[in-house]
Amino acid sequence: MSCRQDSQNKQREDFDVSLSKKNTELQLSGQYEALIRLNIEYLKKAAKIKYKEGKGLCYLNIAGVNVSAGNYEKALFFFNKASKELQDSENTYHQATFYDDYSQYYSHLKQYDKAIDCNNKAFMYLSKAKKSSLSAKLLPRLYVNKGIYFAWKGWLGTSLKSFIKGNKLENSAYTNCMVGQYYLFTHQAKAAEPYIVKADELMLSYKTSDVESLWVYYTMGYYYSEINDNENAEKALKKALEINIKTRRTYSSHINGVYKSLAELYKKKNDGGKAYYYLKKYMEEENRLDAARVATMNKATEDFISEIKKDSDWHKNELPLFIALSTAAITISGIYIQKVIQKQKNKKTTLKQETEQLKDHVQNKILQEVIELVRKNDSSFLMKFKELDPEFINALLKINPDLENSELAFCAMLKLHFSSKEIAEYTFVQHKSVQQKKYRIRKRLNIPGEEDIYEFFDHLKR
Repeated sequence: MSCRQDSQNKQREDFDVSLSKKNTELQLSGQYEALIRLNIEYLKKAAKIKYKEGKGLCYLNIAGVNVSAGNYEKALFFFNKASKELQDSENTYHQATFYDDYSQYYSHLKQYDKAIDCNNKAFMYLSKAKKSSLSAKLLPRLYVNKGIYFAWKGWLGTSLKSFIKGNKLENSAYTNCMVGQYYLFTHQAKAAEPYIVKADELMLSYKTSDVESLWVYYTMGYYYSEINDNENAEKALKKALEINIKTRRTYSSHINGVYKSLAELYKKKNDGGKAYYYLKKYMEEENRLDAARVATMNKATEDFISEIKKDSDWHKNELPLFIALSTAAITISGIYIQKVIQKQKNKKTTLKQETEQLKDHVQNKILQEVIELVRKNDSSFLMKFKELDPEFINALLKINPDLENSELAFCAMLKLHFSSKEIAEYTFVQHKSVQQKKYRIRKRLNIPGEEDIYEFFDHLKR
């Protein structure tokens, strides 16, 4: 009996180690489909050896990768499946893993109090777990995650201690990045520098996974931007984007930070076009994730109420409790969702203002380029003007489709309020010739003699 028990324990331990190693490799390389297939394969193995907790670990892995991809509703479904398989487990490492993954799920939903609560439970269970390679690997990550949650809560002292403890235990490219990011978050670039240098060294020395490398490049971009080294910041952030595409955006929930950093970088570089492009990408990603968070909260509330309603054997004296629980669930969820919606509205208002500012910046930059082309009598002036105000040219052609490019260019100069004297100077013709052109344009566009030609162009609509 004893030998059989030892054999079974060894078999299950091998199952855990093998699954953990393979799952981590696939997750960090962004091979989403392969990871799902791996866990389906191990689900069958767990069923074959009658290893209930093994099935729970498979569900947990699938939940985890869905969290990384921002599929929170699917993640919740698999967390619930994992919970049913692991709830009676006597293996405290399994319980620690479950609560660690759940804490990350709540962190993605920006519910940091719940994330901290799950993180504390993970620490408690891990302290009771048997010492192994798996428990040794989990411990530093618990400290790093604790640092993240406390940083978002604004408890910076505890956050820094957690990051440093996690880095001391693991000393990887990722953990060094997290200490570096803490210092950048608190605008201490000098303190961040040695950790970022170390992260870069470890990345190059040990050929880190794509996802870890993405994190290093993002942190380097953050650092270079903080010290106003825009060229190196751009290189590092672009490298992070390349890796993100390579990993098929499995870690799309993290890439919005890269988009935001690029938008801020190009704004500093006075490149309004690129700044606007990346700000739009950031907004799209944030909106997608915010919508996913609200949908998940709604689903969780519905499931909670459904579970209560299933119990049809309640006595009459227990009915008020049912009503109270249901009402509390709806109220709490409603308040939370209203807060999320209000936060989204505020964020969207701010981002809209930023977007409009960038649009104005882009328009002003193009306008200056157009004016400069007129002054140089550059033939590309009309093409650039069409980029600035395509509707104006379309409106002219609607009145008279036979207008030539030279006439369109002349109208564009008047639209820009160049005087006859300035047009004559920049196009190397006499003032009298400009006046004659104005007269011909009036006839070609049927502009009344008593109407000011500049006002006509100012109010021209398609």
